[in-house]
Amino acid sequence: MITQLVGRMVEKNPTQVVIDCNGVGYMVHISLHTYSQLGVDESIKLYTHLQVREDAHTLYGFYTPLERSVFQLLISVSGIGAATARTMLSSLEPLQIQKAIITENLTTIKSIKGIGLKTAQRILIELRDKMINLSDSEEIQPLTNNTIKEEALSALEVLGYSRKQSERVIDNAIQSAPESSVEELIKVALKKL
Repeated sequence: MITQLVGRMVEKNPTQVVIDCNGVGYMVHISLHTYSQLGVDESIKLYTHLQVREDAHTLYGFYTPLERSVFQLLISVSGIGAATARTMLSSLEPLQIQKAIITENLTTIKSIKGIGLKTAQRILIELRDKMINLSDSEEIQPLTNNTIKEEALSALEVLGYSRKQSERVIDNAIQSAPESSVEELIKVALKKL
């Protein structure tokens, strides 16, 4: 398995680069995120994933080990191929994908081209625990909004609103603004109830 390449960048375009490593040119498929990180320097280092199939050996390159790890976890999900995983990493940064999966933000995952509801749900179910265990995490708190949600629901119950109706409104508010405070959630809920 080829896990990294260090060499001279010979060609660069948004979907692939060619890296010359001691006279051998490797064509490496990259995401738009990696493309945006690559400077004009000729000397580069990419972390890679080699996909071996019957008809092709394809090399995917990533600017950081985290991006490679996210890619490898994504392609482990049934129905997600390398092309879809690369599209996901081109649409969102690796940390955004990691955070969306850990916080179970279905809307963010579904917003990526080519990802439907069932695939997004499968990604969240299969990868949540694995994403939490990834290194380089920037202290993403899994489901911190659950305690915030409970506090907001309790306050609305005290104000006389039914829990079932309040929960639906609070869930929608959390989906549209995951970083909301208890007060913000209650204000949004009061406007919609």
